[in-house]
Amino acid sequence: MIAAHPDIEIVGEAADGEQAIRRYSELEPDVMLLDLQLPKVHGIDVLTEIRKAYPNARVIILTTYDFEQLASKAIAAGAQAYLLKSSVRKDLINTIRSVARGRRHVDAEVANTLATYADGESLTTREISVLALVAEGNSNREIGLVLSITEETVKGHVKSILSKLTANDRAHAVAIGLKRGIISL
Repeated sequence: MIAAHPDIEIVGEAADGEQAIRRYSELEPDVMLLDLQLPKVHGIDVLTEIRKAYPNARVIILTTYDFEQLASKAIAAGAQAYLLKSSVRKDLINTIRSVARGRRHVDAEVANTLATYADGESLTTREISVLALVAEGNSNREIGLVLSITEETVKGHVKSILSKLTANDRAHAVAIGLKRGIISL
């Protein structure tokens, strides 16, 4: 698909996150396409390392994940674009050209998801830990033991999580957390 466009040249490929970091350093491409799910080093960590060493690096995240949390992390880490693989056919070439010119692009589906949840409060790190332990089926008492906090404190965190996610109950909060990419199983 890219080869059909003479103004775009593929200069290298990488099989895993470690290799992606090395290859970027060797080749310093104008634009890098990066998947989030890479062996050895996660795509967000690859992006962070590359942007740390090369602050002007132009990176397009190309993924199947439309989770609001992942998209937010990628953009915060310095991605210029976030594209879903499902929309690659129509958007990839134009996005590469746009990013090469210094512009940003977020897939319409992802932008809609981000906008939907932009008004909501973010969960704290502790609340994310509590939600992950809830997802594993732990009781408030068990969560308290794992996190070295009281059962009452856990109840307070759960109440806050339910409010912030506008969830009806613990199971609903877990479902929302999974859908948004806040937690994973």
